[in-house]
Amino acid sequence: MIVEERTYTTHPGKWREYLALYEAEGLPIQLRILGRMVGYYHTDIGELNEIVHLWAYQDLNERAERRARLMEDPGFRSYVAKMMPLLQRQSSRILHPAPFFRPQWLTP
Repeated sequence: MIVEERTYTTHPGKWREYLALYEAEGLPIQLRILGRMVGYYHTDIGELNEIVHLWAYQDLNERAERRARLMEDPGFRSYVAKMMPLLQRQSSRILHPAPFFRPQWLTP
């Protein structure tokens, strides 16, 4: 199991607009295609105007397959065209769980 941490930095003050657009258009598509949302956050202290979202996958192959399906979806491409002007920067990291950590979604 891996978790992808994606951080989007919006232009100053645009994080609310980003979240409203995401909730209305991006979220339903990502939940349908990506599946396992671990969390979705915005910053309040420290680096501001950041949106951090976490997605779980069995491995990098599943991530690649689901991300490819996401980018092929016409509704998601339409959403991205509206969302990109709100962003200054994007980053992505792959996180591996510590040996003792058992995520709730894997617990029978």
